[in-house]
Amino acid sequence: MTLQELQEHLQESAESATVEFKRLFHGRGGLYEGYRHLTIDSINKTIINVALYFEEENETALLAMMREFVTKSKEYTTLVLQRRYHRGAPSEVLLGEVPEDLHIIENGMKLKLNLLSNKNSYYFPDMKNGRSFVRENAQNKQVLNLFSYTCAFSVAAKMGGAASVVNIDMSKGALKIGMTNHSLNQLNPKGVSYLPYNILKSFSSIKRKGPYDLIIIDPPTFQRGSFEATKDYEKIIKKLPQIASQECILLACLNSPELESNFIIELIEKFAPSFSFERRLANVTEFVSKDEEKSLKNLVFSRRR
Repeated sequence: MTLQELQEHLQESAESATVEFKRLFHGRGGLYEGYRHLTIDSINKTIINVALYFEEENETALLAMMREFVTKSKEYTTLVLQRRYHRGAPSEVLLGEVPEDLHIIENGMKLKLNLLSNKNSYYFPDMKNGRSFVRENAQNKQVLNLFSYTCAFSVAAKMGGAASVVNIDMSKGALKIGMTNHSLNQLNPKGVSYLPYNILKSFSSIKRKGPYDLIIIDPPTFQRGSFEATKDYEKIIKKLPQIASQECILLACLNSPELESNFIIELIEKFAPSFSFERRLANVTEFVSKDEEKSLKNLVFSRRR
């Protein structure tokens, strides 16, 4: 793909953008030769966010093209650059300014966004379809949200009519943002709890608040000292029969390019056989990947009596 072709792709993609978050270009999926390092996002139809995951020779020309795109746009006013290959480096505002209290909109749901951080943005856009699934299946359910981060799944569940949601994450800061996300959407706080637990060491406390009708497992692939998917996912699955209701729905998520869907499916068959695999949720169209087994995997299971 040439720079001119990238510009044309960007212009075409931006034409259908609305105030909702949209990925305009997803090079990370490996479909565009020479641009695996690049993603471009539209935020509120006013901000363009460019993320570079490693350095390439054409970076100067690419950024010049992006400046021109924003400058000539009738709607976009701000251009933000995130050099992810510089560990700890702050985001750079190349044009315009970023609002102090920024949030994105996803299917009408508002979620805080920390665009000026190079690491912790508060929001994972590729999980959009997972949140839609939870919203569509949460009516009157007791929901358990494991590795809840900033509680976007919880917001989706409450907007879908969940009776209660238990959010569990080791980060008190993330849970605090989760509370803000609920307030942003004017949701009744009744029935929503935020617990800063180490999940692998807190199953007795988790069990006391159950049983749960809808369980979401969305862990990091690897987080030093707290979770490693290859050895720790199994520990959670072994506990499922103790905390799940008789007709529980499970959404098990995995975002590791090294681990395929069968990694989770086989663990469920071995350690929680009362759960049956139903389907894998389709990924967001804009996040298409050359090899879907290397991309985000959202797997739905259901428990039967």
